[in-house]
Amino acid sequence: MNRQTIDSRLYRQMVASGAENLKRYAQEINDLNVFPIPDGDTGDNMLLTVSGGANADVSETLGRTARNVADGMLLSARGNSGVILSQFFDGIADSLLSNDRKEADAEEIADAMLTGVSHAYNAVLTPTEGTILTVAREASEYAHDKNSDSVEDFFLDFLYEANNSLTRTPDLLPTLKKAGVVDSGGAGLIKIVEGMLQALTGKEVEYAEPSSAKESKNQIDLNKFTEDSVLEFGYCTEVLVRLQNAKTDIANFDTTVVTDFLKTVGDSVVCFKNGSILKIHVHTMTPDKVLAFCRQYGEFLTVKIENMTLQHNSLDDSKEEQKERKKYAVVTVASGDGIREMFSELGADCVINGGQSMNPSAADFIDAFNEVNADTIFVLPNNGNIILTAKQAADLYKGSKVFVIPSKTLGEGHAALTMLDLNPEDPKAIADEMTDSMEGVVTAAVSTCSRDTSTDGFELYSGEFIGFSGDTILSADNDRVDTAKRLVDGMDFDSHEICILISGKDADEKETEEIRKYIGERHPMCEVYDVDGGQSIYHYVLILE
Repeated sequence: MNRQTIDSRLYRQMVASGAENLKRYAQEINDLNVFPIPDGDTGDNMLLTVSGGANADVSETLGRTARNVADGMLLSARGNSGVILSQFFDGIADSLLSNDRKEADAEEIADAMLTGVSHAYNAVLTPTEGTILTVAREASEYAHDKNSDSVEDFFLDFLYEANNSLTRTPDLLPTLKKAGVVDSGGAGLIKIVEGMLQALTGKEVEYAEPSSAKESKNQIDLNKFTEDSVLEFGYCTEVLVRLQNAKTDIANFDTTVVTDFLKTVGDSVVCFKNGSILKIHVHTMTPDKVLAFCRQYGEFLTVKIENMTLQHNSLDDSKEEQKERKKYAVVTVASGDGIREMFSELGADCVINGGQSMNPSAADFIDAFNEVNADTIFVLPNNGNIILTAKQAADLYKGSKVFVIPSKTLGEGHAALTMLDLNPEDPKAIADEMTDSMEGVVTAAVSTCSRDTSTDGFELYSGEFIGFSGDTILSADNDRVDTAKRLVDGMDFDSHEICILISGKDADEKETEEIRKYIGERHPMCEVYDVDGGQSIYHYVLILE
């Protein structure tokens, strides 16, 4: 018998089942990368995003449970597809909350999906058809118009048209047709909804946290805090509080009340409000006071209290000190020890470890915003797939004014930091100047081809080296040095004065010197700087400024 409605517990179970099903196919989704280098991470990004909602608390009503799920995804979102996915579920939650009951039927679910589509499209400045957006929209509209009698029939109709829509994505997006693949984000969405349907029809699916998330957690040795240890650093206290109508006026709730109190009992304070949820972080010697104060306004969704002295002893770090509040700070993203060090030396206050194939989450950005402790924060994502996540984090964060500078490459981020001037009083003027300083910067790289394909006049083969700038292939060869030299020949050095040659973690010193010498011989008027970047995926990165 087909289900006519779904309730809170079933909805959360469906999301967990969707995450588990996507986990089975994450690598397959990763492999649908358009560009032929081993950097596909859409499957991983979507998995980590949906997993953020898979363990959400189950509330009495469906709408509030959907909101818990969406909030978890918003904070866990990473990569463009992950952000769009989180916004899709955010819209579903808003719709179900507007008529907050214990259950919802097929018509209400259909309306919620359409609201989800609207939220997803609004999250992107210039929506591109032939992506996850198209698949979500066409499937939602088709299933909505079918007026299904049951929730199961609605999801069957959704999946029918979603698969049809996915096969049409190459006709809408030339880059997909050129690469011979369908859209990876759309494919990931289908796997999630397939898992949701499995739970709906009674198939037992156990949700397990993705391994990449498990591995990222620090392992703490409990023996580092003994019976004779002294609590020197206090407790890192993080809570999610659901504001309650019976305790406060949620719509007009002012977070400064909480912030002001937290400053009296600790430091490293962050507090922001998302709907009816407060996210609170504080380092304090008295977490019990924090909990008691928060319960004046609501009830806890999650509570995490960690002994920072234990963490300090386990990690052998120096004493953690709260940075004094600054007027301005810069947060950027980079992978490779050498590149991160370079950005720090140029003035970045916090360099988030991430980049191609390892996109940080919105929560990672929020942690960085809290760490730099500034009135105004400028963010350089340095990757086109990270900009949406940075913007989502900026929207969620209320502790500072945050400007996201749309740097799409390491070169653009480097140029913005090189020309950074924090003297102007107007933060927007600084942000505009950072954006202007990125114009004309060229970033190119040498990597390894991940599959056989034909593009830009090149016949490319898996395992050979390719040189490219943006989405354009400029060289290809079985020899890495020759590939780099041909890449240099294809770049416009005449209109630039500086070349930064960044070598990756597997680069060879003799190779690097040969490439550097070649650049100097071919372009003697261009000053060349070497950086041992230590990055993966890219054997060499070249920046022209």
